[in-house]
Amino acid sequence: MPARPSPSPDEPLELRDATPAQQWLAARGWQPFEFQRDVWRAVAEGRSGMLHATTGSGKTYAVWLGMLDQLLQRHPPARGAEPLRAIWLTPMRALASDTTKAIAEPLRDMAPEWTIGQRTGDTPSAERARQDRRFPTVLVTTPESLSLMLTREHAREELTGVEYVVVDEWHELIGSKRGVQTQLAIARLWRFNPRLVVWGLSATLGNLQEAMEVLCNPGLDPGPTSARPDGLRVAMTSAAAPLLVRGRIDKSLIIDTLIPPDPGKYSWAGHLGSRMQQPVVDEIAKSGTTLVFTNVRSQAEIWYQLLLEAKPEWAGEIALHHGSMDKATREWVEQGLKEGNLRAVVATSSLDLGVDFLPVERVLQIGSAKGVARMMQRAGRSGHAPGRASRLTLVPTNTMEIIEAAAARRAAHAGRVEQRDAPDQPLDVLVQHLVTIALGGGFQAEELYGEVRTAWSYRKLTQAEFDWALAFCSRGGDSLTAYPDYHRIALDEEGVWRVRERAIAKRHRLGIGTIVSDAAMQVKYMSGANLGTIEEGFIARLRKGDCFFFAGRLLEFIRAQDMAAYVKKATRKKGTVPTWQGSKMALSTELGDAVLEMMQRAAQGDFFEPELEAARPMLLTQQRLSRIPTPDTMLVETFKSREGYHLYVYPFAGRHVHLGLASLLAWRLAREKPNTFSMSVNDYGFELVSAEEFDLRPVVDQRVFTTANLLQDVLASLNSTELAQRRFREIARVAGLVFSGYPGQHKSAKQLQASSGLFFEVFRKYDKGNLLLTQAEREVLSQELEISRLRATLSRILRKPVDFAELRHPSPMSLPLMVERFREQLTTEQLSTRLDRILKDMEGDSAT
Repeated sequence: MPARPSPSPDEPLELRDATPAQQWLAARGWQPFEFQRDVWRAVAEGRSGMLHATTGSGKTYAVWLGMLDQLLQRHPPARGAEPLRAIWLTPMRALASDTTKAIAEPLRDMAPEWTIGQRTGDTPSAERARQDRRFPTVLVTTPESLSLMLTREHAREELTGVEYVVVDEWHELIGSKRGVQTQLAIARLWRFNPRLVVWGLSATLGNLQEAMEVLCNPGLDPGPTSARPDGLRVAMTSAAAPLLVRGRIDKSLIIDTLIPPDPGKYSWAGHLGSRMQQPVVDEIAKSGTTLVFTNVRSQAEIWYQLLLEAKPEWAGEIALHHGSMDKATREWVEQGLKEGNLRAVVATSSLDLGVDFLPVERVLQIGSAKGVARMMQRAGRSGHAPGRASRLTLVPTNTMEIIEAAAARRAAHAGRVEQRDAPDQPLDVLVQHLVTIALGGGFQAEELYGEVRTAWSYRKLTQAEFDWALAFCSRGGDSLTAYPDYHRIALDEEGVWRVRERAIAKRHRLGIGTIVSDAAMQVKYMSGANLGTIEEGFIARLRKGDCFFFAGRLLEFIRAQDMAAYVKKATRKKGTVPTWQGSKMALSTELGDAVLEMMQRAAQGDFFEPELEAARPMLLTQQRLSRIPTPDTMLVETFKSREGYHLYVYPFAGRHVHLGLASLLAWRLAREKPNTFSMSVNDYGFELVSAEEFDLRPVVDQRVFTTANLLQDVLASLNSTELAQRRFREIARVAGLVFSGYPGQHKSAKQLQASSGLFFEVFRKYDKGNLLLTQAEREVLSQELEISRLRATLSRILRKPVDFAELRHPSPMSLPLMVERFREQLTTEQLSTRLDRILKDMEGDSAT
């Protein structure tokens, strides 16, 4: 994060003409990079923008030193602290401390009278009280805490002096409702101060121009002048156009693969995982400090135990880090990484973002990262400084992931990074924001409508939609009018909307935010020491004496009481591993395309990459029994077994899209002739199985892949009401319909689900025009089924000829889909027996 000496400085600084920031750098023997100078010039011109540069290249000082120079010019340091002038937004609490240290150093040297502080969910109450009396000059905070600041009665007076906002790791926020919350907060600050300058920082993002416009939209024209007061439009468009700065420095990115010995002809999800234990241990042993990334928390717990099992003497030298662990433990691990005291840390996305761990020399990624951007982000955790190479080693857990590793490397070096799109006007976030602003001094409807439309996600918000949200906040819409708790805002005699009830104000402040997760229980020793949190659903399945791994420890469950699970250290050797809710990561389009390109080379006999050479036995077996998928054809396989008739399709579009495609095809085939299908999906394709034979002609002639009536057919093929109700749980909590409880009195997951389910049914019966229901249906299509990507996948399929293969035995591509389905039906022992029989039959047939 801090700037570092340039390996090839362009010219010495002329100290007599240098700004304070340049003098500060020169005193340390540092030279700025050219992209840092570009940002300083833009900031001096009052321009907002976005800086896109590799991790560890000096983005923090690029924006901060430019802003600090301008602040010193406008407000020469004098006795006494300067009021709040700059806000630094970070997506993670863990980043706040590192960011504060980085920007405090030049601030302390150049303006010692000015103050800096943090305000996150972890900030002690005494520090909050101090800030409530007077904010520091620079505040490092999160989107949720900034929204809380906007609920303060005198928010306008306290925040009008803010001149700069920096949004760190913007790529992490833009695609979520937290990003929308950030847009709305910045639109409010822009309203307070039309000269506000906003900069975003990003390291891995494909759609840079659009990402900048999303963040800096209040500085652009949001649409027709009739949408808001003319005066607001003039104020919002007075600044110069935002600037996109790309920071290019010489920094090596090394991506290699830890190739398993003898991966074999057949493989399935996790097949090679345990066989990689010793190779991973060997790599850690010969490397410096190493980060071992997994995609999910349960996998992190497993791999931490695998490392300790192989090397018991490493106890105390390796650690575990994920978001469910106790804050004090996570901080201890982070400090150990910074000081170089740990040999390795097994982590999830909790360490993905820009915390500085300079001693980290190497990153291992267990399994596929599933996306190019995520892989590059994790690679940047190593060599986190200009001039140092970043090295990431991919550790495949099945043969397809070996091919995926080579594809990911080529895509990364070609710059084929995924884009991230902002959500389209989520009304639950808007409803929450209206109550927030009503608390923070109140608002007039016409003025706030114009302000909200300057946020990118609401640029197309109609007057009718805004009026509906206003009515929902004021009287609960058409169905909750009789309940005073949902009359959250009211007009005063001056025509200003305000929150009148203290109880409503308290509940709203406690519920601010868009991060919604299932109810979590504290995991505690009988002595009271806290280990972290775990989802209530997992604890509910435990009986007294059951053992499980958590936070790297084997624990025995004693009892659950008051939303806490009490445990003790287990004396047994074995236990289960908790599973956390949340879908598996899906393969991105960019990476899926890159994998198909790799397989095409193999189909042409070109095994030029070491990964392809390692996968050669599997690929040749696939070619012998069927075909190798390529970008120019759509591979479709059929197979008849004792179970029935199997259909396999391989679009390489990711598991979420394949779930929608499998449901759609099953419904369309059954419409032609009534039938019942079972299905399974993975990132490469999907399987349909029926006990009765079905007509394959609609598949071969591609009628079944048509995009005509797609929306109606998708909704008909799924239990769309159940999916929408599940999605509504999140919407209800963000919109403030469901309250999670006061501190120490949190409601259980069953209570929250029952409450949101009741609202869902009431709205469906008595308030069918409720736009939150419409939002739930839209989110099911856009987020769970990725309808736009599903439509694009169907269009791509229609442009390719079908490569049809009738199988005598399961192919290497189809077997993993069988295994996915077997896992839901069979025990581990039964699955192993079934696979052994299938493999013996295939080997016996190939021998004859």
